[in-house]
Amino acid sequence: MTLARKLLAAALGATFLASFHADAGEAEIRKNLAARIPQFAKIDEISKSPMPGVFEVRINGAEIFYTDADGNYLLQGNLIDVKARKNLTEARVEKLSQVAFDKLPLNDAFKIVRGNGKRKLAVFEDPNCGYCKHFERDLTNVDNVTVYLFLYPVLGPDSGVKSRDIWCSKDRAKSWTDWMTSEVKPQTAASGCDTAAIQRNVEFGRKYNITGTPTLIFSDGTRTPGAIPAAQVEKQLTAAAN
Repeated sequence: MTLARKLLAAALGATFLASFHADAGEAEIRKNLAARIPQFAKIDEISKSPMPGVFEVRINGAEIFYTDADGNYLLQGNLIDVKARKNLTEARVEKLSQVAFDKLPLNDAFKIVRGNGKRKLAVFEDPNCGYCKHFERDLTNVDNVTVYLFLYPVLGPDSGVKSRDIWCSKDRAKSWTDWMTSEVKPQTAASGCDTAAIQRNVEFGRKYNITGTPTLIFSDGTRTPGAIPAAQVEKQLTAAAN
């Protein structure tokens, strides 16, 4: 065997061993954490963190923890790169939470079209959210936009009831707007109405770390939490279009 072939064989062997140890380490972490903490029975991903000897453990879509190679210790909090002055955990969660607009489950939303509707905006909202009501009143000042409204009842059982009634109404957009801007309650939904889309919205929000309402997603993937004013919505719609 030539020297080049020996070196190649050694390199491949080292790669295989490293991969083997990584897989074994991940299996050990999964086994130990699942056995000791039921919350970790289902782990989305385990990967090496930038800190030597520390592994990132991700559950519930974008919930980050850190552990040692054996899964004996667990940390929850922010990992800071002090040299770069960067919050690595925050940056990681932000990346995991990104949603491409064309990947949104738009069939589980209903449309509110204003003007020519050329610009696009997706919003996750709870019908009992005071900030959402303020946002909706202000949003009536934004024209030439199609809003994809995702009902996202996270503030209690009554939010689920109102979301069901709005989703099951003949004119969802009108029922939603009447309630959010004028406090006109939607009619009680008929029995047998399929509300699976609402539950899928909640599951989608949990997966992508949508923790508050309203949450806005623009056509360029930009995500903005909170009841921002119409002027800022206009600014971001223009930026997204460009």
